[in-house]
Amino acid sequence: MRFACDTGGTFTDLIVEDDDGALSMYKASTTPADPVQGVLDALALAATDRDLSLDDLLARGEMLIHGTTHAINAIITANTARTAFLTTAGHPDILMLREGGRIEPFNFVAAYPEPYIPRALTFEVPERISSAGIPYTPLDEAMTVEIIGKLRDVNVEAVAVCFLWSISNPAHELRVGELIEEHLPGVPYTLSHQINPALREYRRASATAIDASLKPLMGEYLGGLTARLTTAGFAGRTLVLTSQGGMLDAGDLAQKPIHAINSGPSMAPIAGRNYAEVDSASKNVIIADTGGTTYDVSLVRDGRIPLTKETWIGQPYRGHMTGFPSIDIKSVGAGGGSIAWVDPGGLLHVGPQSAGAVPGPVCYGAGGTEPTVTDACVTLGYLDPGYFLGGSMDLDAAGARKALEEHVAKPLGLSVEVAAASILSVATENMVQAISDITVDQGIDPADAVLIGGGGAAGLNSIYIARRLGCPTLLIPETGAGLSAAGALMTDLTNEYRATFFTTSDAFDEAGVNRTLDGLRAEARAFIDGPGANAVSSRIEFAVEARYASQVWEIEVPLPMDRFTSGDQRAALDEAFHAMHERIFAIRDPGSVIEYVGWTAAARCGLRDGGPGRLLPGRRHQAAATRSVFFAGDGAVEATVHDFETMVAGETHQGPAIIESPFTTVIADRATSFERTASGSLLMQP
Repeated sequence: MRFACDTGGTFTDLIVEDDDGALSMYKASTTPADPVQGVLDALALAATDRDLSLDDLLARGEMLIHGTTHAINAIITANTARTAFLTTAGHPDILMLREGGRIEPFNFVAAYPEPYIPRALTFEVPERISSAGIPYTPLDEAMTVEIIGKLRDVNVEAVAVCFLWSISNPAHELRVGELIEEHLPGVPYTLSHQINPALREYRRASATAIDASLKPLMGEYLGGLTARLTTAGFAGRTLVLTSQGGMLDAGDLAQKPIHAINSGPSMAPIAGRNYAEVDSASKNVIIADTGGTTYDVSLVRDGRIPLTKETWIGQPYRGHMTGFPSIDIKSVGAGGGSIAWVDPGGLLHVGPQSAGAVPGPVCYGAGGTEPTVTDACVTLGYLDPGYFLGGSMDLDAAGARKALEEHVAKPLGLSVEVAAASILSVATENMVQAISDITVDQGIDPADAVLIGGGGAAGLNSIYIARRLGCPTLLIPETGAGLSAAGALMTDLTNEYRATFFTTSDAFDEAGVNRTLDGLRAEARAFIDGPGANAVSSRIEFAVEARYASQVWEIEVPLPMDRFTSGDQRAALDEAFHAMHERIFAIRDPGSVIEYVGWTAAARCGLRDGGPGRLLPGRRHQAAATRSVFFAGDGAVEATVHDFETMVAGETHQGPAIIESPFTTVIADRATSFERTASGSLLMQP
């Protein structure tokens, strides 16, 4: 038995996979002050559903996979450790100067962003390595020990060490690490050449600083998660999801917690790709994961999930860069808990403020007073107040209506129903713009893609989103309400290893490249033979970061080979780069020299066989045959109510209709046809 748990801003999703591959899904409210409690609450629901005690259920578990927003929340709320930054003498402003760039070039009143670690905690270490890896200025160990003493005096809780050209020769960083262990025992530290051995000083320094600042917090959090699960009866393996769409053992991730920043959302495209392969012929897939707090959009292009190197925490150029490639996900504040409000000029807005898990939407009856998207959907009749979360939570429809009337309808001079429909329309437009940004900007026409609707609130307006984008097909998986948790069951145990080695196409250093690839292969193989020893399958994928000579930025190209022995292989690599450059930028320049800069080996270990599992049928919902709902443009209509879990596969239906399950509600207006597929998904033609 395996457990996959994704902690969101409002709900904690749990999917349990039995030994025969059957799935069951549960949702519990997230406890922001104690996220682990939400995990245990969801597990308790699963135990009760099986007439077991929690410890009996956990005793049967082989593996628990956890996605968490704990790391990124700590950064956003400035609750990370007090961290010092040690850098090469003469270069204390790396985190301050960054790489330039402005999102508003003519806004001269925007405050200059603060560095991730303040100058007061930045220390210059006398040392210097040349770009060739030759010591230019020897490390002054006596001065380094004196600096470490200052760190103790100012109560530093973590240390980030980033020296110039340590990627060419890490000797000085390694020695400083030894001195920290000797003179500052118990204080965690991060060395830049180990966490992110890549070019570009700011990105490497930023990654090092962020990783070090998270080590005390994430070590405590993941250690607490493991300890509490063990106390509750779990003796299996605890894995945590990474920003790159893989997972690592909790203990390993605690040593490099920067990889947990986009932990949960990275799984939605994994699940979306798998579901699209089953029920769609399209190679381009748009995955929209609608949570309670945010709307997360990602992409599958030609069967591959794009990564981005521009991974910012906060606004680009004003926030902080992780320095690592991660799955390209765009998030906007347009979830089910997004608050609707009217500005002084009489314009309606939805989000980015969210009611979150506490106090939540007004209809939750937990103290919320401002109307949200969920309140609008209750008022429109889309949600059954007596069947929310399978009837485990009663909704206050009257309270939702009253809040809508007071905060939106009266200020705008609209009826309550029209105001509610307007809220949904504005939220839909926010979501459409997020999808346009991630598709059109990458040369993808949404009309040539299938839209996957994930998250508990996806079904409330996904037909409008698909119609607005021109997507011919909308797919709502049966596990869509817990899409990220479902993706966690489908992903691999993964680790990436990087090295910098510069060579060019006209003077290709075959021996040096092979030496670099051999070293990466050895690291990847050690991971496969270690943490991945019990995997059912394993593979190593190689890639190179390359550019045309005089270009500033590299693009990543999968290597068509893992070792070079002939000129034909070098020609194949050159052609692979030209093709990738043309695909991204619509141009190739075969006459230019190619510079190969960074090399990567990704070890991937599959922990299960087969595709997506199927949900076990739940308790049948005895709903009314029809329900009065309000559609913009149509007004109040009688919609047929279908039970998602008992719909017969292959039968075509026409809206207006409501399709309900214990975890989600899907609406279909009169222009929409839909059917349940053999795989259990809801296939809709908007």
